[in-house]
Amino acid sequence: MRALVYKGASASPVIALEERPQPTLQLPTDCIIKMHRTTICGTDLHILHGNVPTCPPGRVLGHEGIGYVEEAGEGVKRFKKGDKVLISCITSCATCIPCRKGMSSHCKTGGWTFGHTNDGTQAEYVRIPHADSSLHPAPKAPEGDRDGKGLVTLSDILPTGLECGVLNGKVQPGCTVAIVGAGPVGLAALMTAQLYSPRMIVMIDRDESRLEVAKKMGATHTVVAGGADVQKKAMALTDDGEGFDTVIEAVGYPATFELCQDLVAVGGTIANVGVHGSKVDLHLEKLWGHNITITTRLVDAAATPMLLKLYEAGKLQTSSLVTHDFAFGDMVKAYDVFGKAAEHGALKLNIEM
Repeated sequence: MRALVYKGASASPVIALEERPQPTLQLPTDCIIKMHRTTICGTDLHILHGNVPTCPPGRVLGHEGIGYVEEAGEGVKRFKKGDKVLISCITSCATCIPCRKGMSSHCKTGGWTFGHTNDGTQAEYVRIPHADSSLHPAPKAPEGDRDGKGLVTLSDILPTGLECGVLNGKVQPGCTVAIVGAGPVGLAALMTAQLYSPRMIVMIDRDESRLEVAKKMGATHTVVAGGADVQKKAMALTDDGEGFDTVIEAVGYPATFELCQDLVAVGGTIANVGVHGSKVDLHLEKLWGHNITITTRLVDAAATPMLLKLYEAGKLQTSSLVTHDFAFGDMVKAYDVFGKAAEHGALKLNIEM
């Protein structure tokens, strides 16, 4: 089979499309999935930049996708050959202590493994451990996403935006929200935050085209980042300049985390979503008495069943997040486009086998 392989952050090229052996069942609870669609995530770029040292050279990348069951192990009860499925970015045994606590991202025999510690979904076939609790039946595509391209956003970015941003950020009716970073995950946080009726959502980003997308998706205000006055402009939108009840960091850079600290109101919450590859400063000399909460989280995908219901009912604008189409044979080109997202106006890519 063909697979997109990480060669190492210092290698040239860093990635390559290669021929690899087709995966086989290793345990009775495995499924083999013939991939139909996959995509690229910002986390994949972090791997390419050397920010995820636990991902070794030679790994098949990718943790998102839609496909069809090619083979099901004897222990798989929920799926059979030919079933169309959504692949969760998180594998869960559903029985270990972290899974039973609702933290399947820390599953003792699963978690974030695809494209990280196990071969991933940017291939023609992928092995799914713990298939019964790591796959979802693919729902019927709604009117607003007739071709079904938007479904791939439910593998990762929709549950990530909701769980790590909105739920950890304690978004609630009538509150004010600032989202720093209008990339795919930031926009997913914007989309899912509206399920909880905040009165204001301010999107902050350097890319004005992404801010235009945010406006169409429901942002009440946008602020262009990059200038010295970005904090002043954002704070001026809040009551008496007091700051935001919830600030969601969806980039993963020291400067953006610092901006979040400048924007949070007394008693507010900073919900970190971004993947950080370097240390950040925490200004406790300013915040020690502000009664704020700072949360971190790796997505557990516990909200995926609920999001699938909303998708099927046409309540999620997932197709708005898919901007480009590629054939799988053009994966290297797709990475180039995704890596230069501002230049190409790229959000999520639909990559078809």
